[in-house]
Amino acid sequence: MASVDGRIDCAMTSKINGVGEYYKTLDALDAPTTVSGRITATLEMAEQGFYIPKDKTAIGKTAFHKAADDDGYTVIADNKGRLKFNDSELDGQPLLLIVSEKAPKEYLSYLEHLGISWIACGKERTDLKQAVEIMNTEFGVERMVVVGGPHINGAFLSSGILDEVSVLYGPAIDGREGMAGVFDGLPKDAEPIQLRLKSVEQYPDGAVWMRYQVRN
Repeated sequence: MASVDGRIDCAMTSKINGVGEYYKTLDALDAPTTVSGRITATLEMAEQGFYIPKDKTAIGKTAFHKAADDDGYTVIADNKGRLKFNDSELDGQPLLLIVSEKAPKEYLSYLEHLGISWIACGKERTDLKQAVEIMNTEFGVERMVVVGGPHINGAFLSSGILDEVSVLYGPAIDGREGMAGVFDGLPKDAEPIQLRLKSVEQYPDGAVWMRYQVRN
């Protein structure tokens, strides 16, 4: 959900018309698996502080651990492997962490001890394309929705993985300097990513739900 000027700060969007439609539109997308980034998870999902391993030896290879088998997962992208948790589920869905090969073996063992699934791939940064392939073949994920902040949204978009952009615009303007938008983090020389409008739905409170197909 965003304001008319494309800002997505949750504290702001919770105060504007349209917030009541957010979960309705999310459910309508029929995507049982959600994906968030480290920053969103730090604010809303993980425990305070970061996991500090005694042994920082990295896993150094593509691997995965499947701790749960479910119709949907709460996926969190945590490139370095630092987030802390106290449970293997969030809102009834099993957690699945995707990290890079730089993540410490000790951290992955910590996740396994909690009963949390993980995927490690990508030498320097998490290889999102490969992670999605593993999610599909090994975890049975066929459809997912990225609900994170601008950088995880931008990373998935620039990787060519997203086939649709769905934004619920509330009838308000944020306007505060430096607030996060829907997408960010693409290279400065990147070309605009073209979209095709699929549908528009207007609600009585003034919110507008717009769905676009990504032209890869």
